[in-house]
Parts: sequence; structure tokens; C-alpha cells
Amino acid sequence: MSVDPVVLTADLIRCPSVTPAEGGALVLLERLLSGAGFTCTRVDRGGVANLYARWGRQGANKAFGFNGHTDVVPVGDAGAWTQDPFGAAVVDGWMYGRGATDMKSGVAAFAAAAVDFVTDTPPDGAVILAITGDEEGVAVDGTVALLDWMAQNNEAMSVCLVGEPTCPEVLGDMMKIGRRGSMTAHFEARGVQGHSAYPHRAKNPVTAMVWLMDRLAAHELDRGTDHFDASTLAITTVDTGNAATNVIPAQCRGTVNIRFNDMHTGASLTAWLQAEAAKVQAETGVEITLTASVSGEAFLTPPGPLSTLIADAVQAETGLRPQPSTSGGTSDARFVKALCPVVEFGLVGKTMHQVDERVEVAQIVALKAIYGRLLRAYFA
Repeated sequence: MSVDPVVLTADLIRCPSVTPAEGGALVLLERLLSGAGFTCTRVDRGGVANLYARWGRQGANKAFGFNGHTDVVPVGDAGAWTQDPFGAAVVDGWMYGRGATDMKSGVAAFAAAAVDFVTDTPPDGAVILAITGDEEGVAVDGTVALLDWMAQNNEAMSVCLVGEPTCPEVLGDMMKIGRRGSMTAHFEARGVQGHSAYPHRAKNPVTAMVWLMDRLAAHELDRGTDHFDASTLAITTVDTGNAATNVIPAQCRGTVNIRFNDMHTGASLTAWLQAEAAKVQAETGVEITLTASVSGEAFLTPPGPLSTLIADAVQAETGLRPQPSTSGGTSDARFVKALCPVVEFGLVGKTMHQVDERVEVAQIVALKAIYGRLLRAYFA
């Protein structure tokens, strides 16, 4: 019997898997996939639950992989929702619930498509599902743990599709062939506290920090590349914690977030930030330290066989040929890209992380059809 992706989406939404809680979602999927002949392994690490499921022989020459997550962000103000965030109510053709869009519907669609495909037309190769419970969190023990386990156990994917919501307006209008890198830089300026009436007796860290922030914000990182928009730097906070208006504080903190294209690396940007901080320190005498964290490097899967295969399947089902894009934030594709070519394609993501997150029921059905067509084409 064919797996209904709408029913499966509803069942997954009813699992309260707010990251990093498993909430029963992976237990449900493991039961479904095991019953369809998939070899399932729980790859739990650091308090995070993950599931690896493979149909077919280990080490197959052709292994199509799906990646996704069942963890969701917190509900927020539950009273602001018009429907139960974990109720999966369907109203006027829309299913409501936390994770409805991001991305329990995507997981349900590719799990349903994979089960039907291996049941109806067993391929000469392997179908792999790598599903994590740590995408919305720190993402240290999620897909990274799955990839580490795969390397240790001689498991591999030839290509991978990440089922994140990628379409801005209608199903079929966009796929992601890469992502910008992301990093956050924390600066701390330490000066000498003093009376605001006698600034010459102090070293004002606020002045130094504001000057540094202005230099960084005014700098043009680049003008974009063939597949990426221009890199961006945003000042996210400048703070002293100083409640007194007549005191020059001893320290000030500032933070910037950079989304960067493939002209840069986390290391090259860290070196630039350090050099700019050193210039301001030399001019002001205020000591400035930098702590940088890179959550993902920019990457690109150049247009080729995988993106063409996906575009063909999407066009056949929707009539639209998805635009290849590298826009948006980060996803677990940033980890998968080290293993094999990876492209992202999924639903319209307008309501993800919002109050009353919801998905159009018809889209879930259509997404399963796209994924099923993709599997048939890949193994043809």
C-alpha cells in the first residue's frame, strides 16, 4: 500500500520534537522504514537522536541519499496560535503545526517516496535517508554525527538531496545549489574607566568600538560572483551595560555577523577582522580582542547532472523549472557537501518558524511525486 505523505506529516507534527528532543518522530520513521526493508541504525550522540536508514547493499555504486531533520524550533507564544502547534489540524486545505513547513513535510515526502519506490521498483543500488534531530540547534551532533558514523562504517552516498523548504513563492520556483558561509565575530574593547567630564583621564572603549564598527560596516567585501550575491556584514549589537551617564566605562562589546560567498573563507575574514581591530587599537590605545566562530563555509555544487535531474523532475510535476540559487541562511547541506554533490529542494517556506506555521496539503502530495520521479530517473 502506498504511503500517504499527508498522514505521515500529521503524525510527525504530533511528535513534540522541539530541538534537541526526539519527541517520538524518529521512532515513528524507523518503524515505517524498517517495515519497508530499510536497515535502520540510530546514531545518537551528545544527547541528540539521529537515524540512518539504507535500502539496498552497502557500498552500492549508485546510492541516492536524502537528508533532513525532524527537530523544530520552539512554539513561542502558544496563545498566539489559532491552532494547536502540535495538533496537525487541517483548515481550508492547510495543515497547521510547528515543523509543518520546516521540515516535517519534507521528511514525510521523501520517506514516503523512498518506501514506495523500493517497494514497487526495487533499484540496482541503494536509497539512503539520513535524518537528524539537531538541525535547529547547534548542529554539532546531528548531520555531522551521521557523516562521522558513515565514514567509520564504510557507508556512502553518491548524491544527496536535502529536503529543506527552498521555494519563495510557489512550489517549483527555486532550488539551492549552494549556500553562503556564515560567521559571527565578537569584539571586546577594554579601556580605562573615568569621569565623563574628564575624558582625557580615561580611555574610552565605546569610541574605539564605534569607530571599529563603522570601519567594518563601510567596507565593501565584494560585489558578488557568478552564483552568489555580494557578501554582507551586519552589526548585531554594541553594548557596554553602562547605566551611568557620567561614567566612561572600562569595556564595550560589539558583534557582527557576516554572510559570505565563495570569494572568502572563515579564516580569511577572521584575518581581515583582526587586522581592522589592530588598526583601531593602535590609533586609540584601547585593547581590542576578537573571538570568531564560523558556522559554515560557502560552498557550491556547480550546475550539472544532479541539478539537471532535479530540475527535470520538478518541471515534469509542476510545470516550473526551478531557479538555481545560493540565497538564504545555512542548512545541513554545508556538511553533506564534503561527502558528495548536494542540492536542496523542498516546499514553499513562507511560514517557517512563524506563529501558525502551516503547509498546503496539496504541496505535500506534489513534493512526494517530485521525489518519486527523481528516484525513478536517477536509477533508470
